[in-house]
Amino acid sequence: MPIRLTRTQWLICAIAAIGFAFDIYELLMLPLIIKPAIAALSGPLVEELVKGGMTAPDAAALWAPGGKNYVEWARMLFFVPALAGGVFGLIGGYLTDRLGRRRVLTFSILLYAFAAFASGYVTSLPWLLVLRCLVFIGVCVEFVAAVAWLAELFPNPQQREKVLGYTQAFSSFGGFLVAFANELSATHAFSLPQIHGVHEAWRYTLISGVIPAIPLILIRPFLPESPVWQQKSKAGQLQRPSITALFAPELRRATVLTTLIFAASYGIAFGAIQQLPQILGGAKGHAAIVATAKAAQDKAVADATAKGEPAPDAKKLRQIGANASDRAVAKVNKVQEAGGLVGRFLFAVIAVFFVSRRALLRVFQIPALIFVPVFFWWISTQLGNAESLSTIKIGIFIAGLLTIAQFSFWGNYIPLVFPLHLRGTGESFAANIGGRVLGTAAAWLTLTLSAATPPSPSKIAVVGACVAGAYILIGAILTQWLPEPKAEELKD
Repeated sequence: MPIRLTRTQWLICAIAAIGFAFDIYELLMLPLIIKPAIAALSGPLVEELVKGGMTAPDAAALWAPGGKNYVEWARMLFFVPALAGGVFGLIGGYLTDRLGRRRVLTFSILLYAFAAFASGYVTSLPWLLVLRCLVFIGVCVEFVAAVAWLAELFPNPQQREKVLGYTQAFSSFGGFLVAFANELSATHAFSLPQIHGVHEAWRYTLISGVIPAIPLILIRPFLPESPVWQQKSKAGQLQRPSITALFAPELRRATVLTTLIFAASYGIAFGAIQQLPQILGGAKGHAAIVATAKAAQDKAVADATAKGEPAPDAKKLRQIGANASDRAVAKVNKVQEAGGLVGRFLFAVIAVFFVSRRALLRVFQIPALIFVPVFFWWISTQLGNAESLSTIKIGIFIAGLLTIAQFSFWGNYIPLVFPLHLRGTGESFAANIGGRVLGTAAAWLTLTLSAATPPSPSKIAVVGACVAGAYILIGAILTQWLPEPKAEELKD
């Protein structure tokens, strides 16, 4: 007979779902804003190069997508925050096992809420990098603590499987919401207050990250601590967590393989899928999106002429075109996140029917191995075809479904293979060293290997196909040796 959830448990599930959604909201924000953010914040640097004797076109080319300076900063903005999140997230996992799940959750939320809001007011690329690092640190710590907290609040195996699966499914709502927020910011940018004298959609998108944190800050500190952790802590029976303990003979295989296969899952997303805004947007992007930006600029000029007003200056026209491009790309991103959302819920539905964890992961892993590389190679051939955008939307829906469903797997699997006193530390090591560092390094590889002058979005798509394909292949091979949990009950 199924166990009914209490009101407190329903509230815990709701707050956990918001937390998971906000985690992904922040992590998936960068691919949407990186191109316009670098364009805006590099403006003074371009002017300095011109004053130093470089021609304006050459200086602009260095900071255009694919240009040398652009690639350097794009790599740093993708990888350095992930590295910071991985290292400090690992420390956060240790603190989660030492200080308790709820306390660490609360402070991690406060950290990334502050950093998310402040990042909308940056005036330079270094400051954007610093604040993105703080956001990643907060997100990485919060995710690990939340999974351990939920797993221990719901000790019944079937109930726990469903709770972890369905609450993590809301992560894809975060991706969907950030795409919606970006589109909304781009649509209404000129109706919002100026920031540093301009109406730039990417700044409003960054600031919007603080909104989902509000209910978390107000409610989560008052929810119960993990009863299992609290009981053992009070009794003095809680063993001291240690990273080296993860490599003890009985855990070494689980630690190494979960870390590497976790990285493979993230590599699909950051090596290819999260590069889609850079492939489709920009002056050399997809023909339909370029046409949308040009149409928005032409309309602004026509509207000004009809009113007898001066035409917008070059700076404002660039903002209008960039906002229109961002809006069009955000619509494609929403389709991708809708696919991810379906993948999360599909995983939650079928997870209870699989005894073998390896078989469950392969349900999504093997189709992704075939589909994602072929799809991104195909995109590279379609950038000049304005009519192909609708097909790209269908393809990115499927790619999102196959990839994001794998993320839910780890939240269900890892609590089954690490003991209580190492659960937060083990989750943190796999998620942060594997996912945030090794997995996000796929973005660094794609950006580095696709650098070209002039910029080539089609090259980004081809390289993304190769990088994502390599990550999936490695993950699929290693899954053969992934340990099967000995029992469906959590270890004490």
